[in-house]
Amino acid sequence: QVRLVESGGGLVQPGGSLRLSCAASGTIFSIYTMGWYRQAPGKRRELVATITSGGTINYADSVKSRFTISRDHPRNTVYLQMNSLKPEDTAAYYCLHRVIGRDYWGQGTQVTVSS
Repeated sequence: QVRLVESGGGLVQPGGSLRLSCAASGTIFSIYTMGWYRQAPGKRRELVATITSGGTINYADSVKSRFTISRDHPRNTVYLQMNSLKPEDTAAYYCLHRVIGRDYWGQGTQVTVSS
């Protein structure tokens, strides 16, 4: 079992920045993917960015060059630095920890981009 604790959401003006954190605890296998998905009201949950235990990174086209995912491997923590935020980035952001056969999700943290 894996527990994910997210932090860092909030209200920010367009063009601003936020940093999300997600700490994983419990049974952490050596091979995994961690990352972030988001879901806006009335929309499907969508990929934002992921990073594998081997360091491979994947971004959604909509956030490339604005968002940066990174990890602190010894602390089993993944970060999402979000710059140049736009109103369309407004959503609940969910942390994911994926191992073979199982996805674990965090409780979600709200990001609101508004003036």
